[in-house]
Amino acid sequence: MSTCSWTRLHVLGRGSSATVYLAADRQSGQLFAVKSVELERSELLQREERILSLFNSARIVSYIGHDITVENGRSFYNLLLEYVPQTLSEAIYGHGGRLEESVIRTCTREILCGLAHVHSKGLAHCDIKGENILMGRDGSKLADLGCAKWVSEKAPHVSGTPLYMSPEVARGEEQGPPCDVWAVGCTVIEMATGRPPWTDVIDPVSALHRIGHCIEGPELPRVLSDQGRDFLSKCFRRCPTERWTVDQLLKHPFVDESICGQKQMDFGTVFSYSPKSTLDQGFWGSVEEAKLHPDQTHVGSPAERIRMLSGSNSSTAISDWAMDSEESWICVRRNDDEINQYKLVRVSGMPVT
Repeated sequence: MSTCSWTRLHVLGRGSSATVYLAADRQSGQLFAVKSVELERSELLQREERILSLFNSARIVSYIGHDITVENGRSFYNLLLEYVPQTLSEAIYGHGGRLEESVIRTCTREILCGLAHVHSKGLAHCDIKGENILMGRDGSKLADLGCAKWVSEKAPHVSGTPLYMSPEVARGEEQGPPCDVWAVGCTVIEMATGRPPWTDVIDPVSALHRIGHCIEGPELPRVLSDQGRDFLSKCFRRCPTERWTVDQLLKHPFVDESICGQKQMDFGTVFSYSPKSTLDQGFWGSVEEAKLHPDQTHVGSPAERIRMLSGSNSSTAISDWAMDSEESWICVRRNDDEINQYKLVRVSGMPVT
């Protein structure tokens, strides 16, 4: 996709490292996501771009390209990505607070397939959780590899989200593929209960201490089958060398395709989604008619529709408040106080002991 061939629409999410926008190709109307940050602060985003460009998997959000734009006199680095309408956490919330076990099995298998591809490249994701897994009609996709690390890299710090950290990471000792397996277990709990484990702790420091030093692992959801609980027991082995690998877990009966007889699930029949293009009739039917079709205007071409969606005659306007936030990642697609109170800040810069 060539530079300046696209238009920003609305903000999907924002945080200290970047702001994510919905964007559209001016000619075709194709929707995609753009992560943007000021060029002088784009080192982490450029690192994520280099990592994403290595992957070719249906279970990892697709990398489209990158460019640099000058907007309101400021230079921005933009990472262009496949647009996937919602996160797993949002899907859980919209599905009544928990998922059926058949859906959990399929989602878990797809997450593991994505991780197998990541690990095969010598990387660990380091921040697996419901908010970093995107859900489309074709299933689950890993996203947000801003915390990813090379396995061979002896990084001086660990990063991630406290409630999903493994014991060795919580203690600041090491961070590699086994930490992703622990986080998969935490994500299964999130799918089964609507909440991550350890939600009774009151702050990130308490969470890190409890996870790192308590002998007991997370409480296993009673709603899961014996197979599901056994699967989690393999994820939650405290010693990382004893924890099952992703390849081993893919052969577990809980997610093993040959044993479970699972086929590709059509997630369009389970969850509702936004469209892929501004030409999609459902996209326009979901917005108030008065806003899109003033009496004196006929909206026809993709370019006209995109301009109306962006709410501006300028295709490059970026609001300062969206780009200047120094808070940790905030989901702005919905207002969910019940879940947000458990969404602890991402920890980055914690020294390895």
